[in-house]
Amino acid sequence: MDALLSNFTSPIVLAYVLGIIVRLVKSDLEIPKPVYQGISIYLLLAIGLKGGVELSKTPLADFAGPFGATLFMGVLTPILAFLVLRFIGRFDIINASAIAAHYGSVSAVTFIAAITYSELQGFQPEGFMPTLLALLEVPGIMVALLIPHFMAQGKQVSLKKAVREVATGGSIVLLAGGLAIGFLAGPEKFAGIEPFFVNGFQGALVIFLLELGMVTASRLGDLRKVGWFLVGFGVIMPLIFGSLAVVAGHFAGLSIGGTTVFAAMVSSGSYIAAPAAVRIALPKASPALYLTASLGITFPFNIALGIPIYLFISEWVASF
Repeated sequence: MDALLSNFTSPIVLAYVLGIIVRLVKSDLEIPKPVYQGISIYLLLAIGLKGGVELSKTPLADFAGPFGATLFMGVLTPILAFLVLRFIGRFDIINASAIAAHYGSVSAVTFIAAITYSELQGFQPEGFMPTLLALLEVPGIMVALLIPHFMAQGKQVSLKKAVREVATGGSIVLLAGGLAIGFLAGPEKFAGIEPFFVNGFQGALVIFLLELGMVTASRLGDLRKVGWFLVGFGVIMPLIFGSLAVVAGHFAGLSIGGTTVFAAMVSSGSYIAAPAAVRIALPKASPALYLTASLGITFPFNIALGIPIYLFISEWVASF
């Protein structure tokens, strides 16, 4: 309970709530798009750089288990999501695949929030977690987009374009590029730019969450359109995915902090890379469904409640 209350009073969550309030009271507050884009670039590059530096200090044997667990969960989650949406929710193949692609991928902001929360609770996630973030971004999208192809809906899928869209997307380029720079530079050469990319990180994240709160509030009206099944899916499935990820992370050798962050990654829904890929590969899919599920339901749930729950489960599993 103390951990949950601590999360609700963190500047990150409060900034997100403020963003929702800003839209609900119809304030004229706007964060200029160039500012928002600049902060996005800063956050993703900072994650990549710090992860690359830590990866350069990590023995390969320590990274192999988490690497395999990430690939496993990246394949499992979109398949499970599709099966639930298709055969329990009765969604058509295209929309079920589109939504599954979002839950197979990952939210970088949820990842950042999970790291911040874990550190505030006294748990230090492994430094190579950003590498797992970049790794998890792509496989889930690819698996979900292949499903219609194998279910006699091949004309709907432009897989080559989708792969290129994901691989060259800004988030992947910044994360992978930052990882490469940090890995090659190492701790000593990174020290010169460390104050800029480390000390200012939390402040930039607060402004970023303020903007996301406003974006989320603007989609609240879509909840009436998506139906109660998708609302339940957006809350229950992340808990299932997060619990499975805790077990996988524990057996892969991750610490409590690392397992918590891994669970938050696996349980999150993408709203950057996945929408871009789905827009090309599955143009007939409804954005009202997949964006509302990932951004309007799962994202606020994970920020407010999910991450503390994953930490609790991680501690419980580690106690055995």
